[in-house]
Amino acid sequence: MAAQALPLLRWSRSASSLCVRSSPAASRRLFPALRRPAAARCEAGSKVLLKEMDYPELEEKGFRPGQAMMLWKCLYGNNVWAHSHDELAGLNKDFRKMITDHANLKALTVKDILAASDGTRKILFSLEDGPVIETVIIPCDRSRTTICVSSQVGCAMNCQFCFTGRMGLRKHLSTAEIVEQAVFARRLFSDEFGSITNVVFMGMGEPLHNIDNVLKAAAIMVDEQGLHFSPRKVTVSTSGLVPQLKRFLHESKCALAVSLNATTDEVRNWIMPINRNMDDAKRLIELVQGIPCKINLISFNPHSGSQFKPTPDEKIIEFRNVLAQAGLVAFVRLSRGDDQMAACGQLGEPGEYQLPLLRVPEKFQVAL
Repeated sequence: MAAQALPLLRWSRSASSLCVRSSPAASRRLFPALRRPAAARCEAGSKVLLKEMDYPELEEKGFRPGQAMMLWKCLYGNNVWAHSHDELAGLNKDFRKMITDHANLKALTVKDILAASDGTRKILFSLEDGPVIETVIIPCDRSRTTICVSSQVGCAMNCQFCFTGRMGLRKHLSTAEIVEQAVFARRLFSDEFGSITNVVFMGMGEPLHNIDNVLKAAAIMVDEQGLHFSPRKVTVSTSGLVPQLKRFLHESKCALAVSLNATTDEVRNWIMPINRNMDDAKRLIELVQGIPCKINLISFNPHSGSQFKPTPDEKIIEFRNVLAQAGLVAFVRLSRGDDQMAACGQLGEPGEYQLPLLRVPEKFQVAL
C-alpha cells in the first residue's frame, strides 16, 4: 500500500535570452581537465558528463546564459533529447566542437527491451562500469504513459516481498543515470505511445537512500525549459527513511508516496501481505486521519525470492471498500508487465549473492 502525499511546493524558472559565443577560457571553466597538460588529459580520458549538471551548474561552469539554455534544450527540450553530438542542432560551430571534444551526452546503453503481453516494456540498461538496471514503461488508455525509474543497483532495505531487495545494495545511481532513463523513454517510445507524462521512482532501489542524486534528477525532470514533467506527475516512493523524507518535503516540489505494507511496527519489522482480516484497514483509517492523501493498493507480485503469495482479488476489493466507506480516496492498482518480471517488486537479478530472508515470527507462520 502506498499513501501518496500531495506536493507542497511550487517554483518555476523563465528562459534566458539567447546569445552564442564560446572561448578557450569558458572551455577551461566548464571542463577542468583542460587545465592539465594534454598528455594527462589523454591518459585520464576524462570527459564531462553533461547530464550530471542542472541548469544553474551549466551557467556557473562558464557558459553564457544563451549557450547554457540552447544546450539544455538540446539535451531535454524541443523533442531533441540529444544523445550524440550530431544532434546538437543550432549550436555555434566552435561551441559544438568544444562539447564534442570534452563532454559526453550519454550515461546509459540499452542492453535489451522486453515486451509484456499487456503492452508494458522493460528496458535493461548497461552502466558504464558494468551493472545492469531496469526501467519500465507503462502505457495507459487514458492518454497517460508512465515511466518507472530506478535509483540504485539493488537495494539495502531487504523488504521481504521485493525481488530487488534480494540483491542487496550494489551501487547508487548518479544523477545522469537516473535522468537518462526518462530521456531514453521519450526517445524510444514517444512515437508509439504518445507523450510520456508520468514518472514514478518505484524501480530498483530506495530513492531516499540516494537522496542527493534523486532530488537533483527530479528537479531536472520537472524543469520548465527541459523535460517539463508536471511536479504533480513525478512521484518519489519511499519505505520510510524519516530524516530524508523530511528533507524531500522541504526541498522538492514533486509528489511523495510512502510504502506502508502494514499498519503496525510489529508487522513492518517482518513484512506480510494483508490476506486474513480487515484490522489493517481500520488502523490505516486512523493513521491517515486528517492527512490529505490518496491510497494505492498494490497486490504482491510473485517471484522466486519470496515466500509470499498474492492477496485474492476479493480481499483487496473488500479492503478498498472499507477505506472508501470511511471517506478515504483509495485505488486498486493493477499489476502491469508481470509476465516479463516488470511489475512492482520484480525488477533486478540477484545472482549468486543474495541477502538472507528474515526469520518468520512464529505467530505469522500460519499466514504462509
